[in-house]
Amino acid sequence: MNKLIELRHITAGYGEKVVLRDVSLDVWENDFLGIIGPNGGGKTTLLKVILGLLTPTAGEKRFFDREKETASLKIGYLPQINKIDKKFPISVWEVISSGLSSEKPLFRRFSQTQEKRIQEVIKQMGLEELETRPIGELSGGQLQRVLLGRAMVSRPQLLILDEPNSYVDKRFESRFYELLQEINRESAIILVSHDMGTILPMVKNIACVNESLHYHPGSDLSEEWLGDVYACPIELIGHGHLPHRVLKNHDEHTHEK
Repeated sequence: MNKLIELRHITAGYGEKVVLRDVSLDVWENDFLGIIGPNGGGKTTLLKVILGLLTPTAGEKRFFDREKETASLKIGYLPQINKIDKKFPISVWEVISSGLSSEKPLFRRFSQTQEKRIQEVIKQMGLEELETRPIGELSGGQLQRVLLGRAMVSRPQLLILDEPNSYVDKRFESRFYELLQEINRESAIILVSHDMGTILPMVKNIACVNESLHYHPGSDLSEEWLGDVYACPIELIGHGHLPHRVLKNHDEHTHEK
C-alpha cells in the first residue's frame, strides 16, 4: 500500500498557543482514517496543516503520488456547514462545478467531458431536481450533498470531511455513508468527528487528537486504549450497525489537582 501523506513531529498553533505538539501521522492510498478527539483538541488544526492553510512551527509534511514525492495532492474538502454563507447567490450546479474551476482556463467554458462529470455527480448526489436552485433555499442535508459533490467532482486523491454528521439529513443518512464507501474505492478519506460511534462502522484506522496524536490501526478499539487516549473511562456498546460511545461514571477525585 502506497503512502499519500507523511507528517513528522508537527507542532502548530496560533500565536503563542500550541494546539498540536509533536504530531506524526501517515495517510495511505485508499485509507479511510477517522480522526476523533475532544472539542479544542486540535482536529481542525490538523486539517489546516494538511490542507496548507496553516504553516506548522516545527516538523515536516510530505506528499506522495505513486511512491514518488510530489509538491501537492488533489484534495477535496467538505467543511463544517457553519462555514458556508448560504446567502451567497449561487446555484447547486455552480457550487458543484466550482470543484473543477482550477482545471479550466479563466473565462473559458467547461469542456464536454467536464460537463458530463458535473452531471454524473449531480445524479449521484440525487440533486437532479435541484440543480438550478439557489443554495439559500436548501435544507442542511441537501446542502451537504451539494458540498460533497463539489469536493468529489474532481476525483480527488484525498477527500477530507470535517464533522459531516453534524448536519446529516436523516432521509439521506444511509445513502451518504454508502456514498463514502463508494468514494473510498477511488480516493482516500479522512473523516473528522467528535462522535466516535458514527464513524466506527466505516473507518479502517483511527487517530485521536488531543494536542498529541494517538494512532490505532484498525477500528476494533479496546476499552483500555480509549480510556488511555481520552483520559476518561469509556466503553463501547454494540447496537445494530452503529456502536455507541458511553462514558462511565468518573471518579470524582480523578481530576483533582
